Amino acid sequence: MNNIFSEIPKKERPRERFLKYGVESLSNSELISIILNTGTKGLSVVDLSNNILKNIDDITDLKNITLNKLKSIDGIGMVKAIKLISSIELGKRVYCDKKTDKIKMNTTKKVYEFMKDEFKDNNQEFFYALYLDTKKNLIEKKLLFIGTINRSIVHPREIFKNAYLLSASTIICVHNHPSGDSTPSKEDIIFTKNLVEIGKIQDINIIDHIIIGKDYYSFFENGNI
Repeated sequence: MNNIFSEIPKKERPRERFLKYGVESLSNSELISIILNTGTKGLSVVDLSNNILKNIDDITDLKNITLNKLKSIDGIGMVKAIKLISSIELGKRVYCDKKTDKIKMNTTKKVYEFMKDEFKDNNQEFFYALYLDTKKNLIEKKLLFIGTINRSIVHPREIFKNAYLLSASTIICVHNHPSGDSTPSKEDIIFTKNLVEIGKIQDINIIDHIIIGKDYYSFFENGNI
């Protein structure tokens, strides 16, 4: 395995440039090189970084890159792919995560505004549960399932298990339709009806299920909960 940046004059290595000039001075390739840390047999860490950049049109494309896509790039194995995706996810959370302290989810519009950015540019269905206290303050937001482009696999057991762990009083379910059409499917309607019935038995009510596309559909607002 190549030593990190051994082929670069010391004062020009990304870490040294970071310390001397600040992180803002580093190129995209240098930032990726720091994350990857080492090269691999026959390829320097700079080569690996450039291979990644050659496989995307723009640096912003990294936000949606998949594990399999990274592993298909010459020199990128499982460990390096996981490192890079984890770094990207951490960056998303630092800049995009919303604090949940005393956020009141008492209108559908508030839920939509709070959640819409979670689904931006996603080409799969993501299913979230919002767990609320007795005053409809948000206790926690949990991503429970990621599905295919037109199907998410959701088990009610997981939804209600988290409600018990968090001592939640009510739940709002939110998922997206990658097609942009927020109209509920037959499966969405049946699933929501079953969830509501289970919630009544468990004494943890499902107070809304919101589908987000180009706009949103609320089961509550449409009188279906």
